[in-house]
Amino acid sequence: MKKIVLTGGGTAGHVTPNIAILPKLSELGYEIYYIGSKDGIEKKLIEDFGIPYYGVATGKFRRYLSARNLTDPFKVVHGLNEAGRIIKKLRPDVVFSKGGYVSVPVVLAADALKVPAIIHESDMTPGLANKICIPHATYVCCNFPETAASLPEGKAIVTGTPIREELFAGDRKKAYDFCGFKEERPTLLVIGGSTGSVSVNNAIRGSLNELTKTFNVIHLCGKDNLDPAYEGRDDYAQFEYIKQELADLFALADIVVSRAGANAICELRALKKPMVLIPLPLAASRGDQILNAESFDKQGLAKLLREEDMTNETLLSAVSDVYTHRDDFIQKMETASESDSISMITGLIESCVKQDA
Repeated sequence: MKKIVLTGGGTAGHVTPNIAILPKLSELGYEIYYIGSKDGIEKKLIEDFGIPYYGVATGKFRRYLSARNLTDPFKVVHGLNEAGRIIKKLRPDVVFSKGGYVSVPVVLAADALKVPAIIHESDMTPGLANKICIPHATYVCCNFPETAASLPEGKAIVTGTPIREELFAGDRKKAYDFCGFKEERPTLLVIGGSTGSVSVNNAIRGSLNELTKTFNVIHLCGKDNLDPAYEGRDDYAQFEYIKQELADLFALADIVVSRAGANAICELRALKKPMVLIPLPLAASRGDQILNAESFDKQGLAKLLREEDMTNETLLSAVSDVYTHRDDFIQKMETASESDSISMITGLIESCVKQDA
Protein backbone atom coordinates (compact mmCIF):
# COMPACT_ATOMS: atom_id res chain seq x y z
CA MET A 1 0.00 0.00 0.00
CA LYS A 2 1.16 3.54 -0.76
CA LYS A 3 2.06 5.54 2.34
CA ILE A 4 1.92 9.29 2.95
CA VAL A 5 2.89 11.44 5.91
CA LEU A 6 0.97 14.69 6.36
CA THR A 7 2.35 17.50 8.48
CA GLY A 8 1.51 21.07 9.43
CA GLY A 9 0.32 22.86 12.53
CA GLY A 10 0.40 25.76 14.90
CA THR A 11 -2.94 27.16 13.73
CA ALA A 12 -6.07 25.63 12.20
CA GLY A 13 -5.10 27.12 8.83
CA HIS A 14 -2.08 24.83 8.75
CA VAL A 15 -4.27 21.77 9.25
CA THR A 16 -7.60 22.16 7.45
CA PRO A 17 -6.17 21.81 3.90
CA ASN A 18 -4.64 18.50 5.00
CA ILE A 19 -8.07 17.44 6.24
CA ALA A 20 -9.57 18.46 2.89
CA ILE A 21 -7.44 16.00 0.93
CA LEU A 22 -8.01 13.04 3.27
CA PRO A 23 -11.03 11.56 1.40
CA LYS A 24 -9.21 11.66 -1.95
CA LEU A 25 -6.07 10.12 -0.47
CA SER A 26 -8.16 7.29 1.00
CA GLU A 27 -9.87 6.80 -2.35
CA LEU A 28 -6.45 6.53 -4.01
CA GLY A 29 -5.44 3.83 -1.55
CA TYR A 30 -3.01 5.65 0.71
CA GLU A 31 -2.11 4.60 4.21
CA ILE A 32 -2.08 7.99 5.98
CA TYR A 33 -0.01 9.16 8.94
CA TYR A 34 0.32 12.57 10.58
CA ILE A 35 3.34 14.17 12.22
CA GLY A 36 2.60 17.26 14.28
CA SER A 37 3.60 18.91 17.51
CA LYS A 38 3.06 17.06 20.75
CA ASP A 39 0.27 19.26 22.06
CA GLY A 40 -0.71 21.62 19.24
CA ILE A 41 -4.14 22.30 17.75
CA GLU A 42 -3.35 19.89 14.91
CA LYS A 43 -3.49 16.94 17.31
CA LYS A 44 -7.02 17.87 18.39
CA LEU A 45 -8.18 18.41 14.80
CA ILE A 46 -6.72 15.15 13.46
CA GLU A 47 -7.67 12.77 16.27
CA ASP A 48 -11.29 12.39 15.08
CA PHE A 49 -10.16 10.88 11.76
CA GLY A 50 -8.55 7.79 13.22
CA ILE A 51 -5.20 8.60 11.62
CA PRO A 52 -2.04 7.49 13.47
CA TYR A 53 -0.53 10.66 14.98
CA TYR A 54 3.10 11.20 15.94
CA GLY A 55 4.23 14.19 17.97
CA VAL A 56 7.68 15.78 17.69
CA ALA A 57 9.43 18.59 19.54
CA THR A 58 9.03 21.97 17.89
CA GLY A 59 10.71 25.35 18.15
CA LYS A 60 9.27 28.59 16.87
CA PHE A 61 11.27 30.93 14.65
CA ARG A 62 10.69 34.41 16.06
CA ARG A 63 11.49 37.72 14.38
CA TYR A 64 11.68 39.55 17.70
CA LEU A 65 14.00 39.44 20.70
CA SER A 66 13.14 36.60 23.05
CA ALA A 67 15.11 34.38 25.41
CA ARG A 68 13.37 31.43 23.77
CA ASN A 69 15.28 32.18 20.56
CA LEU A 70 18.28 30.77 22.41
CA THR A 71 16.59 27.52 23.45
CA ASP A 72 14.19 26.76 20.61
CA PRO A 73 16.93 25.85 18.08
CA PHE A 74 17.75 22.90 20.33
CA LYS A 75 14.08 21.86 20.18
CA VAL A 76 14.24 22.02 16.39
CA VAL A 77 17.29 19.74 16.35
CA HIS A 78 15.53 17.35 18.75
CA GLY A 79 12.42 17.45 16.56
CA LEU A 80 14.52 16.75 13.48
CA ASN A 81 15.94 13.64 15.12
CA GLU A 82 12.47 12.52 16.22
CA ALA A 83 11.01 13.13 12.76
CA GLY A 84 13.86 11.17 11.19
CA ARG A 85 13.21 8.18 13.43
CA ILE A 86 9.46 8.28 12.66
CA ILE A 87 10.00 8.52 8.90
CA LYS A 88 12.51 5.68 9.01
CA LYS A 89 9.94 3.58 10.86
CA LEU A 90 6.97 4.44 8.60
CA ARG A 91 8.89 4.46 5.31
CA PRO A 92 6.38 6.71 3.51
CA ASP A 93 6.42 7.20 -0.25
CA VAL A 94 5.82 10.94 0.05
CA VAL A 95 5.36 13.77 2.58
CA PHE A 96 2.81 16.56 2.18
CA SER A 97 3.33 19.65 4.33
CA LYS A 98 0.91 22.51 4.96
CA GLY A 99 3.50 24.59 6.79
CA GLY A 100 3.87 25.97 10.27
CA TYR A 101 6.95 25.53 12.40
CA VAL A 102 6.29 21.83 13.05
CA SER A 103 6.73 21.13 9.33
CA VAL A 104 10.41 22.14 9.28
CA PRO A 105 11.91 19.06 11.00
CA VAL A 106 9.57 16.76 9.06
CA VAL A 107 10.42 18.13 5.60
CA LEU A 108 14.14 18.32 6.37
CA ALA A 109 14.16 14.76 7.70
CA ALA A 110 12.24 13.56 4.62
CA ASP A 111 14.78 15.16 2.30
CA ALA A 112 17.69 13.66 4.23
CA LEU A 113 16.07 10.22 3.88
CA LYS A 114 15.34 10.71 0.15
CA VAL A 115 11.56 10.87 0.62
CA PRO A 116 9.97 13.41 -1.78
CA ALA A 117 8.13 16.27 -0.06
CA ILE A 118 5.44 18.59 -1.39
CA ILE A 119 4.69 21.77 0.51
CA HIS A 120 1.75 24.15 0.27
CA GLU A 121 1.93 27.92 0.74
CA SER A 122 -1.45 29.63 1.08
CA ASP A 123 -0.30 33.22 1.55
CA MET A 124 0.99 35.65 -1.04
CA THR A 125 4.52 35.36 0.34
CA PRO A 126 6.02 32.26 1.99
CA GLY A 127 6.29 32.18 5.76
CA LEU A 128 9.63 31.57 7.43
CA ALA A 129 8.99 27.85 7.97
CA ASN A 130 8.17 27.32 4.29
CA LYS A 131 11.15 29.44 3.23
CA ILE A 132 13.36 26.98 5.07
CA CYS A 133 11.53 24.01 3.54
CA ILE A 134 11.38 25.18 -0.11
CA PRO A 135 14.94 24.08 -1.05
CA HIS A 136 14.12 20.61 0.32
CA ALA A 137 10.79 20.22 -1.51
CA THR A 138 10.00 18.58 -4.83
CA TYR A 139 7.00 20.86 -5.48
CA VAL A 140 5.60 24.01 -3.87
CA CYS A 141 1.83 24.42 -4.22
CA CYS A 142 0.52 27.97 -3.89
CA ASN A 143 -2.64 30.09 -4.06
CA PHE A 144 -1.50 33.12 -6.00
CA PRO A 145 0.30 33.47 -9.36
CA GLU A 146 2.36 36.23 -7.72
CA THR A 147 3.70 33.66 -5.27
CA ALA A 148 4.72 31.24 -8.02
CA ALA A 149 6.69 33.99 -9.78
CA SER A 150 8.95 34.36 -6.74
CA LEU A 151 9.63 30.62 -6.24
CA PRO A 152 12.30 28.40 -7.85
CA GLU A 153 11.48 27.62 -11.47
CA GLY A 154 10.05 24.15 -11.97
CA LYS A 155 8.90 23.76 -8.36
CA ALA A 156 5.95 26.16 -8.11
CA ILE A 157 2.44 25.01 -9.06
CA VAL A 158 -0.60 27.27 -8.65
CA THR A 159 -3.15 24.86 -7.19
CA GLY A 160 -5.29 27.07 -4.97
CA THR A 161 -6.29 25.83 -1.54
CA PRO A 162 -8.14 22.52 -1.04
CA ILE A 163 -11.57 23.12 0.48
CA ARG A 164 -13.24 20.58 2.76
CA GLU A 165 -16.24 19.10 0.95
CA GLU A 166 -18.32 18.98 4.14
CA LEU A 167 -18.34 22.78 4.31
CA PHE A 168 -20.75 22.83 1.38
CA ALA A 169 -23.29 20.61 3.17
CA GLY A 170 -24.29 22.89 6.04
CA ASP A 171 -27.83 23.12 7.41
CA ARG A 172 -29.16 26.62 8.18
CA LYS A 173 -31.92 25.34 10.46
CA LYS A 174 -29.50 23.32 12.57
CA ALA A 175 -27.29 26.38 12.98
CA TYR A 176 -30.25 28.57 13.94
CA ASP A 177 -31.30 26.12 16.64
CA PHE A 178 -27.69 25.54 17.78
CA CYS A 179 -27.20 29.27 18.35
CA GLY A 180 -30.51 29.68 20.15
CA PHE A 181 -31.69 32.59 18.04
CA LYS A 182 -35.32 33.60 18.53
CA GLU A 183 -35.98 36.04 15.67
CA GLU A 184 -35.50 35.45 11.95
CA ARG A 185 -33.07 38.06 10.58
CA PRO A 186 -29.83 38.15 8.57
CA THR A 187 -26.84 36.52 10.26
CA LEU A 188 -23.38 38.01 10.75
CA LEU A 189 -20.59 35.50 11.40
CA VAL A 190 -17.39 36.78 13.04
CA ILE A 191 -14.18 34.72 12.75
CA GLY A 192 -11.17 35.94 14.69
CA GLY A 193 -8.91 32.99 13.89
CA SER A 194 -8.35 29.83 15.94
CA THR A 195 -6.65 31.80 18.73
CA GLY A 196 -9.02 34.76 18.55
CA SER A 197 -8.39 38.49 18.17
CA VAL A 198 -8.71 40.88 21.10
CA SER A 199 -9.15 43.91 18.86
CA VAL A 200 -11.83 42.30 16.68
CA ASN A 201 -13.59 40.85 19.71
CA ASN A 202 -13.67 44.25 21.42
CA ALA A 203 -14.91 46.04 18.31
CA ILE A 204 -17.70 43.51 17.74
CA ARG A 205 -18.87 43.63 21.33
CA GLY A 206 -18.57 47.41 21.42
CA SER A 207 -20.81 47.59 18.35
CA LEU A 208 -23.12 44.75 19.31
CA ASN A 209 -26.21 46.78 20.19
CA GLU A 210 -26.10 48.46 16.78
CA LEU A 211 -25.26 45.27 14.89
CA THR A 212 -28.14 43.35 16.45
CA LYS A 213 -30.64 45.91 15.21
CA THR A 214 -30.13 44.22 11.83
CA PHE A 215 -28.32 40.93 12.44
CA ASN A 216 -28.17 37.88 14.59
CA VAL A 217 -24.46 37.64 15.44
CA ILE A 218 -22.37 34.45 15.70
CA HIS A 219 -19.00 35.22 17.25
CA LEU A 220 -16.10 32.74 17.09
CA CYS A 221 -13.91 34.57 19.58
CA GLY A 222 -11.04 32.14 20.23
CA LYS A 223 -9.77 30.16 23.18
CA ASP A 224 -10.40 31.76 26.60
CA ASN A 225 -12.12 34.77 25.00
CA LEU A 226 -15.73 34.11 25.99
CA ASP A 227 -17.29 37.03 27.88
CA PRO A 228 -19.91 36.04 30.48
CA ALA A 229 -21.43 39.53 30.30
CA TYR A 230 -22.85 38.67 26.86
CA GLU A 231 -24.31 35.26 27.70
CA GLY A 232 -28.04 34.71 27.58
CA ARG A 233 -28.83 36.97 24.64
CA ASP A 234 -31.11 35.57 21.94
CA ASP A 235 -29.46 37.62 19.16
CA TYR A 236 -25.80 36.84 19.94
CA ALA A 237 -24.01 33.49 20.26
CA GLN A 238 -20.33 33.28 21.22
CA PHE A 239 -18.07 30.24 20.94
CA GLU A 240 -14.36 29.72 21.54
CA TYR A 241 -14.00 27.43 18.54
CA ILE A 242 -16.36 25.40 16.38
CA LYS A 243 -15.55 22.10 14.75
CA GLN A 244 -18.51 19.85 13.96
CA GLU A 245 -21.07 22.62 13.44
CA LEU A 246 -18.91 24.92 11.30
CA ALA A 247 -20.56 23.98 8.00
CA ASP A 248 -23.98 24.76 9.50
CA LEU A 249 -22.79 28.17 10.73
CA PHE A 250 -21.39 28.97 7.29
CA ALA A 251 -24.71 28.00 5.73
CA LEU A 252 -26.57 30.38 8.04
CA ALA A 253 -24.18 33.31 7.57
CA ASP A 254 -25.23 36.08 5.19
CA ILE A 255 -22.06 38.11 5.76
CA VAL A 256 -18.75 37.39 7.49
CA VAL A 257 -16.22 39.52 9.37
CA SER A 258 -12.90 37.70 9.43
CA ARG A 259 -9.17 37.90 9.83
CA ALA A 260 -7.43 37.36 6.49
CA GLY A 261 -5.61 34.06 6.81
CA ALA A 262 -5.46 32.62 3.31
CA ASN A 263 -7.15 29.30 4.03
CA ALA A 264 -10.07 30.93 5.82
CA ILE A 265 -10.75 33.51 3.12
CA CYS A 266 -10.42 30.94 0.35
CA GLU A 267 -13.05 28.83 2.09
CA LEU A 268 -15.31 31.89 2.35
CA ARG A 269 -14.79 32.67 -1.34
CA ALA A 270 -15.66 29.10 -2.30
CA LEU A 271 -18.82 29.35 -0.18
CA LYS A 272 -19.68 32.73 -1.79
CA LYS A 273 -19.84 34.61 1.52
CA PRO A 274 -19.57 38.44 1.33
CA MET A 275 -16.85 39.45 3.76
CA VAL A 276 -15.19 42.25 5.66
CA LEU A 277 -11.52 41.37 6.12
CA ILE A 278 -9.51 42.76 9.06
CA PRO A 279 -5.94 41.50 8.55
CA LEU A 280 -3.39 41.23 11.30
CA PRO A 281 -1.37 44.48 11.31
CA LEU A 282 2.35 44.61 10.58
CA ALA A 283 3.08 45.10 14.27
CA ALA A 284 1.73 41.61 14.96
CA SER A 285 2.67 39.73 11.78
CA ARG A 286 4.92 39.57 8.76
CA GLY A 287 2.23 41.26 6.67
CA ASP A 288 0.90 38.19 4.87
CA GLN A 289 -2.71 38.79 5.88
CA ILE A 290 -2.51 42.38 4.63
CA LEU A 291 -1.39 41.18 1.19
CA ASN A 292 -4.15 38.54 1.15
CA ALA A 293 -6.82 41.09 2.07
CA GLU A 294 -5.52 43.69 -0.39
CA SER A 295 -5.68 41.11 -3.19
CA PHE A 296 -9.27 40.15 -2.35
CA ASP A 297 -10.28 43.80 -1.99
CA LYS A 298 -8.73 44.69 -5.35
CA GLN A 299 -10.57 41.82 -7.03
CA GLY A 300 -13.89 42.92 -5.52
CA LEU A 301 -14.17 39.73 -3.48
CA ALA A 302 -14.12 41.43 -0.07
CA LYS A 303 -13.92 44.77 1.70
CA LEU A 304 -10.66 45.57 3.49
CA LEU A 305 -10.77 47.25 6.90
CA ARG A 306 -7.31 47.79 8.39
CA GLU A 307 -7.08 47.20 12.11
CA GLU A 308 -5.42 50.58 12.66
CA ASP A 309 -8.48 52.20 11.04
CA MET A 310 -11.01 50.10 12.95
CA THR A 311 -13.39 51.82 15.33
CA ASN A 312 -16.94 50.92 16.23
CA GLU A 313 -18.07 53.38 13.57
CA THR A 314 -15.80 52.15 10.75
CA LEU A 315 -16.68 48.54 11.56
CA LEU A 316 -20.40 49.27 11.41
CA SER A 317 -19.92 51.18 8.16
CA ALA A 318 -17.94 48.33 6.54
CA VAL A 319 -20.50 45.71 7.59
CA SER A 320 -23.37 47.86 6.32
CA ASP A 321 -21.63 48.50 3.00
CA VAL A 322 -20.87 44.83 2.35
CA TYR A 323 -24.35 43.72 3.33
CA THR A 324 -25.97 46.38 1.13
CA HIS A 325 -23.84 45.33 -1.86
CA ARG A 326 -23.73 41.63 -1.02
CA ASP A 327 -25.07 40.56 -4.42
CA ASP A 328 -22.17 42.36 -6.14
CA PHE A 329 -19.64 40.51 -3.99
CA ILE A 330 -21.36 37.18 -4.61
CA GLN A 331 -21.36 37.80 -8.37
CA LYS A 332 -17.62 38.53 -8.29
CA MET A 333 -16.97 35.31 -6.38
CA GLU A 334 -19.09 33.32 -8.80
CA THR A 335 -17.09 34.58 -11.78
CA ALA A 336 -13.67 34.23 -10.11
CA SER A 337 -11.79 31.28 -11.57
CA GLU A 338 -11.19 28.37 -9.20
CA SER A 339 -9.05 25.31 -9.77
CA ASP A 340 -9.80 21.79 -8.60
CA SER A 341 -7.19 22.06 -5.85
CA ILE A 342 -7.73 18.62 -4.36
CA SER A 343 -7.27 16.84 -7.70
CA MET A 344 -4.25 18.96 -8.60
CA ILE A 345 -2.50 18.36 -5.26
CA THR A 346 -3.23 14.64 -5.11
CA GLY A 347 -2.08 14.41 -8.74
CA LEU A 348 1.29 15.87 -7.72
CA ILE A 349 1.43 13.44 -4.79
CA GLU A 350 0.78 10.54 -7.20
CA SER A 351 3.49 11.76 -9.57
CA CYS A 352 6.04 11.79 -6.74
CA VAL A 353 5.12 8.26 -5.76
CA LYS A 354 5.44 7.02 -9.35
CA GLN A 355 8.80 8.76 -9.80
CA ASP A 356 10.04 7.13 -6.61
CA ALA A 357 8.77 3.67 -7.58
